[in-house]
Parts: sequence; structure tokens; C-alpha cells
Amino acid sequence: MVNLSDVKFPQKLFITGIDTDAGKSFATGWLANEIAKTGKTVITQKFIQTGNNDMSEDIEVHRRIMGIPFTEEDLNHTTAPIILSYPASPDLAAKIDGVSIDLSKIEEASRILSEKYDNVLIEGAGGLMVPIDGEYLTINYIKDHRLPVVLVTNGSLGSISHTLLALYALAHEGIELFALLYNSYFDKDKVICEDTKKYLRAWLSHHFPDTLYLEF
Repeated sequence: MVNLSDVKFPQKLFITGIDTDAGKSFATGWLANEIAKTGKTVITQKFIQTGNNDMSEDIEVHRRIMGIPFTEEDLNHTTAPIILSYPASPDLAAKIDGVSIDLSKIEEASRILSEKYDNVLIEGAGGLMVPIDGEYLTINYIKDHRLPVVLVTNGSLGSISHTLLALYALAHEGIELFALLYNSYFDKDKVICEDTKKYLRAWLSHHFPDTLYLEF
């Protein structure tokens, strides 16, 4: 098992998943907690929150797992600069709310957080190919801002295919895969989940030899 105290984490990491329900929020909170144990200061940020009106429910999950109350940056919305009311893709949620998404708000929030904290974990909205504004997708933002990625996967049926598709997309766009994070919450079938972990570790070893493999 990897000793995270020996790992040099990039200042900013983008946490995405193989699909909407891969467990990104729990993974983000867990990883933040583990980084904090190494003595680093760490904060989480929600890329774009949909399905909420005031506070980000995903930020609330992060803080609960980290065992800390809302921070000053949570209360002034620096950690969740864009909140949309409808639980859908940011592209659709913005249309329903009658607003446009200003991506510069996200970039500025990340900059402010990175000036105060050693590490900033940015949790995405859904997966890599989620529409943000028309044909502009989450993966485009990640590439444009040169953000290393932590990809959250699990052992549910079909996850190998979903994971490899995400890995192909990251490789195609030249995006750094910093870590593959396996979420064991979905381990309902021991045969499938053990094979999934074995298969994905072998795939990483062959195609992404410098990428961390983590489980939580």
C-alpha cells in the first residue's frame, strides 16, 4: 500500500469519476483527510455544483469526512463559486436557471485557495465528458488549465469499460493521470471486484507506469 507521506502531491488536483455516481465526493473528502495527516494544509473545491441553491452539498460531505466545520472559504463561496439549482449537467442546469457559466470564477477561486493552502482538490461535476457550455466539456477545462487528474473508479459491473474509456480520453488529450482511486463501497460481488482491481492495476502498470493506484 502506498505511504502518502512519501507522495509529492501537485498543488492542484482535479478529482473526476468514471460516471456520476462513482463516489467522487467521498473520495475527495477521504483524499483531503489523508493529505492532511501528512502535515500539509489542504482544502477542497467544488468545480460546479448543481442541484443546490445556497451551499454545496458536496462541500458539506468533504467537511464531514475531514472532520472539520465549514471554513471561511466555504461560507463566502470561494470553494463553490458556481451553484446551480437543477440536478443536471452544468450546461442544462445553467439553461434552466437562465444564467451563463463564468469559468473565470472557478479559476480565480482556485488561485485564491492555492495561495493559502498547500493542496487544493477540485471535485468535478459528473465525469470527464460532462457538458459545461455547449460542446465545451469538463475535460476541456482540465486540459486548458493543465490540471493533473485523480480518476475515481469502483468495482461495479461495467466499471472496467468505463475506466478504460476515461483513461483513453485522458491519454488522447495529453492530461496527466496522477492517481487512479478505487472506491471499495461498491464491492458487492467479490469475484467481480477482485478481478476489476487486478485488471486495472495491471493496465496502469503497462500503460500508466508513473500513476499511483490507491484504494479507500
